[in-house]
Amino acid sequence: MIIYKLLKKPFFGHFMVKWINPLTEDEKRNWKEISVTSKSGATLSGLYAITENPKATIVLGHPMGKEAKGYFLKNGYTDLLLSNGYNVIIFDINGFGESTMGNFSFYEDIVSISKKAKELFPNLQIGYHGISLGGQYASISFADNAQCYDFAIIESAPTTLDEFWIHFPFAYNALKLFNVFMPKYKTKINMVERIKEAKRVKSILFIYSDTDTWATTAMGKRFHENCAVISELWTVPVAKHALIIKSEYSEEYKQKIVAYFDHLVAK
Repeated sequence: MIIYKLLKKPFFGHFMVKWINPLTEDEKRNWKEISVTSKSGATLSGLYAITENPKATIVLGHPMGKEAKGYFLKNGYTDLLLSNGYNVIIFDINGFGESTMGNFSFYEDIVSISKKAKELFPNLQIGYHGISLGGQYASISFADNAQCYDFAIIESAPTTLDEFWIHFPFAYNALKLFNVFMPKYKTKINMVERIKEAKRVKSILFIYSDTDTWATTAMGKRFHENCAVISELWTVPVAKHALIIKSEYSEEYKQKIVAYFDHLVAK
Protein backbone atom coordinates (compact mmCIF):
# COMPACT_ATOMS: atom_id res chain seq x y z
CA MET A 1 0.00 0.00 0.00
CA ILE A 2 3.04 2.29 -0.30
CA ILE A 3 1.73 3.58 -3.63
CA TYR A 4 -1.51 4.75 -1.98
CA LYS A 5 0.42 6.46 0.77
CA LEU A 6 2.32 8.45 -1.85
CA LEU A 7 -0.81 9.23 -3.87
CA LYS A 8 -2.67 10.41 -0.76
CA LYS A 9 0.13 12.66 0.41
CA PRO A 10 -1.08 15.82 -1.42
CA PHE A 11 -4.49 15.42 0.20
CA PHE A 12 -4.06 13.80 3.59
CA GLY A 13 -0.33 13.53 4.28
CA HIS A 14 -0.41 16.10 7.07
CA PHE A 15 -3.09 14.18 8.94
CA MET A 16 -2.00 10.57 8.49
CA VAL A 17 0.24 10.44 11.54
CA LYS A 18 0.75 8.22 14.57
CA TRP A 19 -2.42 8.21 16.63
CA ILE A 20 -2.49 9.43 20.23
CA ASN A 21 -5.22 7.92 22.40
CA PRO A 22 -6.86 10.68 24.47
CA LEU A 23 -8.37 8.22 26.96
CA THR A 24 -6.94 7.75 30.43
CA GLU A 25 -6.08 4.24 31.60
CA ASP A 26 -9.30 4.13 33.64
CA GLU A 27 -11.37 5.29 30.66
CA LYS A 28 -9.82 2.67 28.37
CA ARG A 29 -11.42 -0.06 30.50
CA ASN A 30 -14.83 1.00 29.20
CA TRP A 31 -13.86 0.36 25.59
CA LYS A 32 -13.19 -2.79 23.61
CA GLU A 33 -10.98 -2.95 20.53
CA ILE A 34 -12.17 -4.21 17.15
CA SER A 35 -10.38 -4.93 13.89
CA VAL A 36 -12.22 -5.00 10.57
CA THR A 37 -11.06 -5.96 7.08
CA SER A 38 -12.30 -3.48 4.49
CA LYS A 39 -12.70 -3.81 0.74
CA SER A 40 -10.46 -0.73 0.53
CA GLY A 41 -7.62 -3.15 1.26
CA ALA A 42 -7.09 -1.85 4.79
CA THR A 43 -7.48 -3.28 8.26
CA LEU A 44 -9.62 -0.84 10.18
CA SER A 45 -9.02 -0.18 13.85
CA GLY A 46 -11.92 0.72 16.09
CA LEU A 47 -13.30 0.87 19.61
CA TYR A 48 -16.76 0.26 20.98
CA ALA A 49 -18.52 0.87 24.26
CA ILE A 50 -21.88 -0.37 25.45
CA THR A 51 -24.54 1.13 27.67
CA GLU A 52 -27.22 -0.48 29.79
CA ASN A 53 -30.44 -1.35 27.90
CA PRO A 54 -29.26 0.24 24.63
CA LYS A 55 -31.79 1.75 22.22
CA ALA A 56 -29.53 1.28 19.18
CA THR A 57 -25.88 1.31 18.13
CA ILE A 58 -24.35 4.44 16.59
CA VAL A 59 -21.25 4.33 14.39
CA LEU A 60 -19.27 7.57 14.24
CA GLY A 61 -17.26 8.51 11.13
CA HIS A 62 -14.58 11.12 11.79
CA PRO A 63 -13.59 14.25 9.85
CA MET A 64 -10.17 14.63 8.26
CA GLY A 65 -7.63 15.29 11.00
CA LYS A 66 -4.84 13.89 13.17
CA GLU A 67 -7.32 13.03 15.90
CA ALA A 68 -9.13 10.52 13.65
CA LYS A 69 -11.58 8.54 15.86
CA GLY A 70 -10.26 10.49 18.85
CA TYR A 71 -12.23 13.49 17.57
CA PHE A 72 -15.39 11.96 19.03
CA LEU A 73 -13.77 11.10 22.35
CA LYS A 74 -12.27 14.57 22.83
CA ASN A 75 -15.37 16.49 21.84
CA GLY A 76 -17.93 14.66 23.96
CA TYR A 77 -19.87 12.75 21.30
CA THR A 78 -19.28 9.35 22.84
CA ASP A 79 -20.27 10.52 26.32
CA LEU A 80 -23.39 12.17 24.90
CA LEU A 81 -24.57 9.04 23.12
CA LEU A 82 -23.69 6.59 25.87
CA SER A 83 -25.44 8.70 28.50
CA ASN A 84 -28.56 8.81 26.31
CA GLY A 85 -28.81 5.05 25.85
CA TYR A 86 -26.78 4.30 22.73
CA ASN A 87 -23.93 1.89 22.15
CA VAL A 88 -21.09 3.61 20.30
CA ILE A 89 -18.56 2.44 17.72
CA ILE A 90 -15.72 4.70 16.61
CA PHE A 91 -13.18 3.75 13.96
CA ASP A 92 -10.31 5.11 11.89
CA ILE A 93 -10.87 5.50 8.17
CA ASN A 94 -8.06 3.79 6.25
CA GLY A 95 -4.73 5.58 6.47
CA PHE A 96 -5.83 7.59 9.51
CA GLY A 97 -5.24 6.83 13.17
CA GLU A 98 -4.46 3.18 13.80
CA SER A 99 -5.98 1.79 10.59
CA THR A 100 -3.66 0.54 7.89
CA MET A 101 -3.41 2.18 4.47
CA GLY A 102 -5.97 1.28 1.83
CA ASN A 103 -7.10 2.80 -1.45
CA PHE A 104 -9.17 5.96 -1.98
CA SER A 105 -12.50 4.15 -1.59
CA PHE A 106 -13.17 5.33 1.95
CA TYR A 107 -16.85 4.46 1.47
CA GLU A 108 -15.85 0.78 1.61
CA ASP A 109 -14.58 1.37 5.15
CA ILE A 110 -17.94 2.80 6.19
CA VAL A 111 -19.77 -0.18 4.71
CA SER A 112 -17.39 -2.65 6.37
CA ILE A 113 -17.74 -1.11 9.82
CA SER A 114 -21.54 -1.25 9.49
CA LYS A 115 -21.36 -4.99 8.91
CA LYS A 116 -19.18 -5.36 11.99
CA ALA A 117 -21.65 -3.29 14.01
CA LYS A 118 -24.47 -5.62 12.94
CA GLU A 119 -22.35 -8.64 13.81
CA LEU A 120 -21.68 -7.27 17.30
CA PHE A 121 -25.25 -6.12 17.92
CA PRO A 122 -27.55 -8.15 15.63
CA ASN A 123 -30.75 -7.27 17.47
CA LEU A 124 -30.25 -3.51 17.45
CA GLN A 125 -30.75 -0.88 14.77
CA ILE A 126 -27.52 0.65 13.47
CA GLY A 127 -27.26 4.41 13.10
CA TYR A 128 -24.45 6.50 11.65
CA HIS A 129 -23.12 10.00 12.23
CA GLY A 130 -20.40 11.14 9.85
CA ILE A 131 -18.75 14.54 9.87
CA SER A 132 -16.97 16.12 6.87
CA LEU A 133 -14.84 13.26 5.43
CA GLY A 134 -16.86 10.71 7.40
CA GLY A 135 -20.11 12.18 6.15
CA GLN A 136 -19.06 12.83 2.57
CA TYR A 137 -18.12 9.23 1.83
CA ALA A 138 -21.12 7.88 3.74
CA SER A 139 -23.30 9.35 0.99
CA ILE A 140 -21.73 6.76 -1.33
CA SER A 141 -21.84 3.96 1.25
CA PHE A 142 -25.60 4.27 1.57
CA ALA A 143 -25.94 3.20 -2.08
CA ASP A 144 -24.29 -0.15 -1.31
CA ASN A 145 -26.57 -3.15 -0.90
CA ALA A 146 -24.25 -4.58 1.76
CA GLN A 147 -24.40 -1.63 4.18
CA CYS A 148 -26.35 -2.12 7.42
CA TYR A 149 -27.34 1.40 8.48
CA ASP A 150 -30.95 2.09 9.42
CA PHE A 151 -30.68 5.89 9.80
CA ALA A 152 -27.96 8.51 9.64
CA ILE A 153 -26.67 12.02 10.17
CA ILE A 154 -24.41 13.57 7.53
CA GLU A 155 -22.75 16.72 8.80
CA SER A 156 -20.57 19.38 7.15
CA ALA A 157 -20.05 17.21 4.07
CA PRO A 158 -18.97 18.70 0.71
CA THR A 159 -21.07 17.51 -2.23
CA THR A 160 -18.10 16.71 -4.49
CA LEU A 161 -14.36 16.38 -4.09
CA ASP A 162 -13.74 19.24 -6.56
CA GLU A 163 -15.85 21.65 -4.52
CA PHE A 164 -13.84 20.91 -1.39
CA TRP A 165 -10.31 20.65 -2.72
CA ILE A 166 -10.56 23.80 -4.84
CA HIS A 167 -9.74 25.65 -1.61
CA PHE A 168 -6.35 23.89 -1.55
CA PRO A 169 -4.55 24.56 -4.89
CA PHE A 170 -1.85 21.86 -4.74
CA ALA A 171 -4.33 19.11 -3.83
CA TYR A 172 -6.86 20.44 -6.34
CA ASN A 173 -4.35 20.21 -9.18
CA ALA A 174 -3.51 16.65 -8.15
CA LEU A 175 -7.24 15.84 -8.14
CA LYS A 176 -7.69 17.24 -11.64
CA LEU A 177 -4.89 14.97 -12.82
CA PHE A 178 -6.53 11.93 -11.22
CA ASN A 179 -9.84 12.87 -12.85
CA VAL A 180 -8.22 12.82 -16.29
CA PHE A 181 -6.88 9.29 -15.80
CA MET A 182 -9.87 7.90 -13.86
CA PRO A 183 -13.07 9.47 -15.29
CA LYS A 184 -15.24 6.47 -14.35
CA TYR A 185 -14.03 6.59 -10.76
CA LYS A 186 -14.83 10.31 -10.63
CA THR A 187 -18.42 9.48 -11.51
CA LYS A 188 -18.51 6.65 -8.97
CA ILE A 189 -17.55 8.99 -6.14
CA ASN A 190 -19.77 11.94 -7.08
CA MET A 191 -21.39 12.21 -3.66
CA VAL A 192 -24.30 14.48 -4.52
CA GLU A 193 -25.32 12.11 -7.33
CA ARG A 194 -24.77 8.86 -5.42
CA ILE A 195 -27.08 10.02 -2.62
CA LYS A 196 -29.86 9.48 -5.17
CA GLU A 197 -29.14 5.74 -4.82
CA ALA A 198 -29.38 5.59 -1.02
CA LYS A 199 -31.16 2.49 0.22
CA ARG A 200 -32.00 0.72 3.50
CA VAL A 201 -31.53 3.90 5.54
CA LYS A 202 -35.01 5.13 6.38
CA SER A 203 -33.99 8.69 7.16
CA ILE A 204 -31.01 11.05 6.84
CA LEU A 205 -30.49 14.28 8.76
CA PHE A 206 -28.15 16.78 7.08
CA ILE A 207 -26.48 19.29 9.43
CA TYR A 208 -24.62 22.39 8.23
CA SER A 209 -23.39 25.79 9.38
CA ASP A 210 -24.28 28.97 7.48
CA THR A 211 -20.71 30.27 7.90
CA ASP A 212 -18.93 27.11 6.74
CA THR A 213 -17.12 28.02 3.51
CA TRP A 214 -15.79 24.48 2.84
CA ALA A 215 -19.10 22.67 3.20
CA THR A 216 -21.76 25.28 2.61
CA THR A 217 -25.43 25.25 3.48
CA ALA A 218 -26.09 25.29 -0.27
CA MET A 219 -24.32 21.92 -0.45
CA GLY A 220 -26.57 20.63 2.31
CA LYS A 221 -29.59 21.77 0.33
CA ARG A 222 -28.36 19.91 -2.76
CA PHE A 223 -27.87 16.72 -0.75
CA HIS A 224 -31.32 17.13 0.80
CA GLU A 225 -32.97 17.71 -2.60
CA ASN A 226 -31.20 14.74 -4.21
CA CYS A 227 -31.65 12.30 -1.34
CA ALA A 228 -33.55 9.14 -2.27
CA VAL A 229 -34.90 8.62 1.25
CA ILE A 230 -36.73 10.80 3.76
CA SER A 231 -34.38 13.59 4.80
CA GLU A 232 -34.16 16.82 6.76
CA LEU A 233 -31.76 19.77 6.59
CA TRP A 234 -30.93 21.50 9.88
CA THR A 235 -28.52 24.43 10.12
CA VAL A 236 -26.88 26.66 12.70
CA PRO A 237 -26.13 30.34 11.96
CA VAL A 238 -22.46 30.35 12.97
CA ALA A 239 -19.85 27.60 13.37
CA LYS A 240 -16.50 26.66 11.88
CA HIS A 241 -16.21 23.67 9.57
CA ALA A 242 -16.80 20.40 11.45
CA LEU A 243 -16.86 22.25 14.76
CA ILE A 244 -20.53 22.87 15.49
CA ILE A 245 -19.97 20.92 18.72
CA LYS A 246 -17.69 23.77 19.86
CA SER A 247 -19.90 26.64 18.71
CA GLU A 248 -22.34 28.75 20.69
CA TYR A 249 -25.05 26.42 19.38
CA SER A 250 -23.46 23.35 20.95
CA GLU A 251 -26.31 22.55 23.36
CA GLU A 252 -28.99 23.00 20.72
CA TYR A 253 -26.92 20.81 18.40
CA LYS A 254 -26.56 18.03 20.98
CA GLN A 255 -30.28 18.12 21.69
CA LYS A 256 -31.00 17.85 17.97
CA ILE A 257 -28.77 14.79 17.56
CA VAL A 258 -30.29 12.91 20.50
CA ALA A 259 -33.86 13.89 19.57
CA TYR A 260 -33.31 12.73 16.00
CA PHE A 261 -31.96 9.34 17.03
CA ASP A 262 -34.62 8.93 19.71
CA HIS A 263 -37.36 9.65 17.17
CA LEU A 264 -36.01 7.06 14.72
CA VAL A 265 -35.62 4.23 17.25
CA ALA A 266 -39.09 4.91 18.68
CA LYS A 267 -40.75 4.18 15.32
